[in-house]
Amino acid sequence: MAFDKEAAERLARSFGSEAVRYDRTRPRYPEELIGKLVAASPGQRVVDVGCGTGVLSRQLIDAGCEVLGVEHDERMAEFARGTGVGVEVSKFEDWDPAGREFDAVVAGQSWHWVDAETGPAQVARVLRPGGVFVALWHVFGTPEPIADAFVAAYEKVAPQLPYRVGHSYDEAFQSYQQGCVRTADAFAATGAFTDSHQWSVNWEQTFTTAEYLDLMLTMSPMALLSTEQATELLSGVGAAIDALGGTFSTRYSTLAVAVTRN
Repeated sequence: MAFDKEAAERLARSFGSEAVRYDRTRPRYPEELIGKLVAASPGQRVVDVGCGTGVLSRQLIDAGCEVLGVEHDERMAEFARGTGVGVEVSKFEDWDPAGREFDAVVAGQSWHWVDAETGPAQVARVLRPGGVFVALWHVFGTPEPIADAFVAAYEKVAPQLPYRVGHSYDEAFQSYQQGCVRTADAFAATGAFTDSHQWSVNWEQTFTTAEYLDLMLTMSPMALLSTEQATELLSGVGAAIDALGGTFSTRYSTLAVAVTRN
């Protein structure tokens, strides 16, 4: 079930109110993928689409890139600026590059918020010939008892809302892998891009109960809940983690799709 534009905008802007928590809890990108991205780019000038608090931007800066973030939430942009990332506030589709060309356009955990038709055209506008576009997504799934507790609690507190994050790793991986294929196809359809590649790196993350509940508060479905609903949901999930000993490890994969500007 798709959300209407108003709900989608509310979700997209939900992260800014949790900027500090978001930067604290959201995982960084595997250095192997940072290396692939830098090696694929013909130069150092990079635009980070929906840069948020600057998680990916800072890693690229540390790798020697000159990064400009484009972020439409002023609260996220303000946080990123405070960490040394230059940011212009705009939706990427509406952003005016003012004639500037870049060697790479990247999107970490953000491309699904960009319009599928106008987004690739905007990338083509700002990339130099031979430049690369790379979109990255983290994929993870909690152990079954935790996922089941999330689904049960969510169905109890907000049965009318279909959006959830209590999926299995296999469900999530398949969904995001299909998203990478759709993204590559959308860029190829413009006629301005070729040489599509998919990259992936697998890793593992361990959470305590408190750490995972902290992360949950940055997930967009929480923005659709009242304070009371969110508290009840967190209580249900927290009890499931406590029942496992108060800690759990989960598989992560970071998937990326890369295309080259003609």
